[in-house]
Amino acid sequence: MLERYLLAWLLAICGVAFWWPEIFGAAGDPFVASKRAIPWLLAATMFAVGTMMPRDEVRQVVKRWPHVLFGTAIQYSVMPLLGWAAARWSGLGPDYQIGIILVGCVPGAMASNVITLNARGHTSYSVSLTTASTLLSPIVVPFTLSATLGQSIPLDRMQVAIDLLLQVVLPVLSGYAVARFTPWGERWGVRLGPIVANCVILWIIATVVALNRTRLAAGSLELLVPLLAVNLLGYVAGYFAAAAIGQPESMRRALTIEVGMQNAGLGTSLALQYFKDQPAATVPTALYTFGCVFTATILARWWATGKRGASVPLNPE
Repeated sequence: MLERYLLAWLLAICGVAFWWPEIFGAAGDPFVASKRAIPWLLAATMFAVGTMMPRDEVRQVVKRWPHVLFGTAIQYSVMPLLGWAAARWSGLGPDYQIGIILVGCVPGAMASNVITLNARGHTSYSVSLTTASTLLSPIVVPFTLSATLGQSIPLDRMQVAIDLLLQVVLPVLSGYAVARFTPWGERWGVRLGPIVANCVILWIIATVVALNRTRLAAGSLELLVPLLAVNLLGYVAGYFAAAAIGQPESMRRALTIEVGMQNAGLGTSLALQYFKDQPAATVPTALYTFGCVFTATILARWWATGKRGASVPLNPE
């Protein structure tokens, strides 16, 4: 229920966060109060993701490593370049440009796996891509961020790598270990993992909305075009890159969705940690969550109900 109607839940909780002062008064705002807990909330999300990883997923990553490496390389090259180009072309202020670049540099979104399933894409390949980009994030993300932000915006790459290791990679591996090596871990991971992961991400994005009520109320329409460009061109790059090496249609769909959808929750956490003097940098990451879920849902619906969708098996090998 939660995953199927993720966009609706996202709109609902962000609406509550935005209008909280008008409804309940400024005192006791739970969204604003949870700002400092976002790194911990992100770690909890990644732990839940680890518990949901299929038992043989590591084996699958190794088994199809050329395709996984290719897809991960496309994501970590195309998306940072798109983020950088969109930020520079937009002519927006530095805060918004940082946020757009963050959108391009983070790994793939967890929701991509569910949407790939709905699109009748290769779900296992999608999970492999998300796993690889997540585990490689401490190595790749600091360098792509540093390269795209430029020398005018200092960034401690080593600290970013350490934080990604602690907040992303180790929680994922810990969740995977708990699910695989305890008698109750896998059962509860399958039941509660999706709920915890999605609820926490929804809360993080709602917190960003609460922290930027004034900016959002003033309007951020100028962000829509560059963010939509990053999203849609990411889909195009993923699909045609997969087609170029002869991947079947189901894998093309998986790579398309994986490249275009980004872990904006992680981008939000990085913005709050490393760009405290640019608070508006979190606005693009929050808006991108809406945008990529919305467009990917439409794309999945079109693929699943179209003439080509009926002939594509869910998980071909």
